[in-house]
Order: sequence, then structure tokens, then C-alpha cells
Amino acid sequence: MTIEENNKPVALNIRKIIAISGIKQKTVAQKAGISESSLGAMLNGRKIIKAADILNIAVALGVSPADLFHKNN
Repeated sequence: MTIEENNKPVALNIRKIIAISGIKQKTVAQKAGISESSLGAMLNGRKIIKAADILNIAVALGVSPADLFHKNN
């Protein structure tokens, strides 16, 4: 399984929450304490999304980490 395949469900949810909230990806990265390029790489399947990243991104988005794992229907 590739990084992109592993990240896809979580990355889609992160993108969806970013779009709904109207917050910029750059702002999410800053609040999560990661670089904008690292967040982009995670969302595009070039870098694995680690557990610590999940927690920090969830906090930055104002959601629970579980919200990032919900299946998209």
C-alpha cells in the first residue's frame, strides 16, 4: 500500500473540513505547528500523516481526531 493510499481517507476529511470551515491550509499548518509544504505533502500522499500530526491538525481545525477518520460517503 502506498503512502497516498494510506493517507487518502484522512487527507480527504482534512480537505473537506478545511473547505467547510473556510480556513486556509496555510493557517491550519501554522496552528498545527507544521510547515505548509509538509501539510501539502501529507494531503497529496507524499508524506505519511503521523499520529502526532493527526492530533495537531485536529486541534488546528477545532475538531476531534476521530472526525478525521470518519468515512466519506
